[in-house]
Amino acid sequence: MSDTTPDFVNHWINLAAQRLGARPIYCTDDFFAECSRMLEPQAPVFIDGKFDDNGKWMDGWETRRRRDGGYDHAIVQLGLAGIIKGIDVDTTHFTGNYPPAASLDACHSEGDPDAETTWVNLVPSVSLNGNSHHYFEISEGQSFTHVRLNIYPDGGIARLRIYGQVQCDWAQKDRDRVYDLAASENGGRAIAWNDAHFGSAANLLAPGRGVNMGDGWETRRRREPGNDWCIIELGHAGIIEQAIVDTAHFKGNYPDRCSLQAALIEGGTVDSIITQSMFWPDLLPASKLEMDNIHEFAETIQAIGPVSHVRLNLFPDGGVSRLRLFGKIN
Repeated sequence: MSDTTPDFVNHWINLAAQRLGARPIYCTDDFFAECSRMLEPQAPVFIDGKFDDNGKWMDGWETRRRRDGGYDHAIVQLGLAGIIKGIDVDTTHFTGNYPPAASLDACHSEGDPDAETTWVNLVPSVSLNGNSHHYFEISEGQSFTHVRLNIYPDGGIARLRIYGQVQCDWAQKDRDRVYDLAASENGGRAIAWNDAHFGSAANLLAPGRGVNMGDGWETRRRREPGNDWCIIELGHAGIIEQAIVDTAHFKGNYPDRCSLQAALIEGGTVDSIITQSMFWPDLLPASKLEMDNIHEFAETIQAIGPVSHVRLNLFPDGGVSRLRLFGKIN
């Protein structure tokens, strides 16, 4: 992340992530590059000299040159319904073939949008630059399930990221059932961390096991006293009964030990929560970890009552692929 990257990129999850189930359901054209590439998780690449049957291979969504006066658009079903906080329209590596302008609409639909669907304009028509990130902060408060990216008149978009807050209907949940209260799909999110040099803290809460070492949270090598940490805001306050710490793919760089602290927080800001977290009671005492392994903790989980936030401590540093916090909602 650069100094110009807005806060919403770090503080909210990408609702248009493929691993959450996001997918394009319609596009007017994707002659040069498939629309689904626009949602790929990795950063876009440029491969010099790579061509396919339709021309230069590009890592993104690219339409043919329009000659009819219209414009192209793509409709994406978000992986999870949520309140959109920010958008990144990325034209990386598209230089002479990027759209001069774009806009974005969103809707909430139980099925695929149709002619009767009401769309809300979130980003009015704006000019784009080639080989650039275009960030837009959104203040609309309603939940959306789909977005429609319009490009004027044609061209290529490398990546589309839709950052937002997952909306989970906890009122419909069984209060006697155990849930992963930290999971992204249940509204859990990483809100603060001291370091994420090699891997995003948001990866901790993603579905499934990590696909490789880059698909986890990894800190730099610590060269001073202390330990690394990350604070998770649960999707719903609850009583934690089991924790799973997965070090999949981390072998020469897994933490020696970890611990969990937790508390029920009302009000305050992220900065005040960071300060308070140093004094939270232990949910899990410091526990030994092993490389590339799933660690299940239940008997050592402390009975501290309902909690809304959990702090994962690594001793002294290293990488963790996934964190699961199973419990009943409060």
